Amino acid sequence: MRARLSDIAQQAEVSEATVSRVLNDRPGVAPETRQAVLTALDVLGYERPARLRKRSAGLVGLVVPELDNPIFPAFAQVIESTLAQSGFTPVLCTQTAGGVTEDEYVEMLLDRQVSGIVFVSGLHADTAANHDRYRALIARPLPVVMINGYVPGIAAPFVSCDDGEAAELAVAHLVALGHRRIGLITGPDRFVPVQRKVAGWRSAMSRLAGLPAADLDELAELSLFGVEGGEAAAGRLLDRGVTGIVCGSDLMALGAIRAARQRGLSVPADLSVVGYDDSPLMAFTDPPLTTMRQPVAAMAVAAVRALVDEINGHAAPHSEYLFRPELVVRGSTAVARAAGGRPGSGEVSGQRPAPPALAVPA
Repeated sequence: MRARLSDIAQQAEVSEATVSRVLNDRPGVAPETRQAVLTALDVLGYERPARLRKRSAGLVGLVVPELDNPIFPAFAQVIESTLAQSGFTPVLCTQTAGGVTEDEYVEMLLDRQVSGIVFVSGLHADTAANHDRYRALIARPLPVVMINGYVPGIAAPFVSCDDGEAAELAVAHLVALGHRRIGLITGPDRFVPVQRKVAGWRSAMSRLAGLPAADLDELAELSLFGVEGGEAAAGRLLDRGVTGIVCGSDLMALGAIRAARQRGLSVPADLSVVGYDDSPLMAFTDPPLTTMRQPVAAMAVAAVRALVDEINGHAAPHSEYLFRPELVVRGSTAVARAAGGRPGSGEVSGQRPAPPALAVPA
């Protein structure tokens, strides 16, 4: 639709001559007047002339793992939105099993002359990986920021959730409900977040549950991330008599609930389960999942701000920013049978009734 100068002038409360100067990008117009004309264009549904459209400050790569775990799309959404607000165009690179690798994505991004890259739970979180790849990027120089995974000696900003504290808070919650044999299910121990969760769980179990270190080895199960890994690990822990399980992800927690039900057990009457992430829809599973919430929005915004500062030549501190997790109590945890109370009710002091539930995968 062709813009009519009279309509725009009326909407912006300026003269048609002023509108013409703005549309032709000519000097002599005050910034606030120019903005009023551009706003009038938007309000009336006219397309801005190409010369007046906001130019991209550049491309920024965003490398994330597979999107099956809903926590990764949550990170991607906030990061992309925050980048766009800063004038950058995000380029999403999603890894899948057997698909394009992180290094191949990086080569593609370099070919497109990106201004920087954000890595979410990438090879930087894997202690068995060669981290010289990141040193080479920084030496180009190319600004990078890494989320959830820390590598000492890399001159870049890192943004992480405090996994150790998350495990400790989860154990403290279950201990307060009377549980003592509390198992841990998480991923392979070569990953930094896993190592921190294990350390936090062991510390809390010794300090709060009173279990000696020698008794803890049989209560920790390292498995594959995902529902299936959680289910298999939970089966082994149930054989060892656990009454509560702390999981390294929400998907693993759903697997643990499935394992309990396949044995005819009830959650939380016979087994209390705590997840990690508070990914979308966890409030609507059956039962609604008690979990440790990652502050995704705050972490994503901090990562983008650090990257933009690096791109603009204002070096952000090359250290790790740790964000505090939050315990979200829902219906998958309850008082242990040995501690009395009303096991199986799913009620904890101060807990509100659970919202309508979606079924956990059978």
